Amino acid sequence: MCKLPKFKDDNLIVGIETSDDAAVYKITEDIAMIQTVDFFTPVVDDPYIFGQIAAANSLSDVYAMGGEPRLALNIIGFPNCLDPSVMADILSGGASKVIEAGATLAGGHSIEDDEPKYGLCVTGFVNPNKILKNYGAKPGDVLILTKQIGSGIINTAIKADMASKEIIDEAITVMTSLNKKAKEVIENYNISSCTDITGFGLIGHSIEMAEGSNVTFEINVNDVPIISNVIEYAEMGLVPAGAYKNMDYFKGKVEYNNVDESYIDLLFDPQTSGGLLISVSENEAEKIINDMKVKELDTKFAVIGRVVEKKEKFIHLK
Repeated sequence: MCKLPKFKDDNLIVGIETSDDAAVYKITEDIAMIQTVDFFTPVVDDPYIFGQIAAANSLSDVYAMGGEPRLALNIIGFPNCLDPSVMADILSGGASKVIEAGATLAGGHSIEDDEPKYGLCVTGFVNPNKILKNYGAKPGDVLILTKQIGSGIINTAIKADMASKEIIDEAITVMTSLNKKAKEVIENYNISSCTDITGFGLIGHSIEMAEGSNVTFEINVNDVPIISNVIEYAEMGLVPAGAYKNMDYFKGKVEYNNVDESYIDLLFDPQTSGGLLISVSENEAEKIINDMKVKELDTKFAVIGRVVEKKEKFIHLK
């Protein structure tokens, strides 16, 4: 990446410099365009549900920036050894989430590939003065998470044929739920910073936010919402390789304070279509939680910690 040319454009409000969720380009004084693309290989066997998960994951970046998705394009790789009906089911699942988001699906591009890959290129819009960024968290803020974590571990348990139907259903609900409702709540408040939790796990994305804000996040491990039975699966060793890669990548930036190893695995667990992590002043946090209850989010949500002045480590687990 360091060999790529550097681009300069005064209208590019958010680029790659802060590892934010999407690019934001100013169109007028009142309108900015959010642009993002994401795709991956199947995390479930059902092609329709896979399409839903991949689309929800792609749309999430727009919500994490405070915007509304408006236009989407399919991006799909598909092997010729599979029945075309499988591709149709994937695309139908994705389309269902685009419709739910209130956006328009306007085509896309496909290639032949050795294994299925699917996602969306999404365009959204936001007022330039209301963009949510993954930096700007302030000491005294509290941290709110809008989905339970553990989908990577559950997906590993599914592959090992060890997950119950109830837990699979909960994980699917987490991964297919749009962050639309949560975004509609927080847009009414003065949010300091926001991101969505995906491949780097809760700890990795927290580090990005804390480092960009030059603060420390104190996370109360027992307050983090988790998928049912996920700790038991972690204790069995059903932890994806990505969790250990995240631990290695962010080595030296976390104070663990004797937190149990299985919880550490969970906090680094790479999430698929995870929730929003929000930094907001303490006096507004209770109102946000109450509004989310009224909004009836399909996922668990909670205050999980607070922001303090910068310490030696960016993350302190408690």
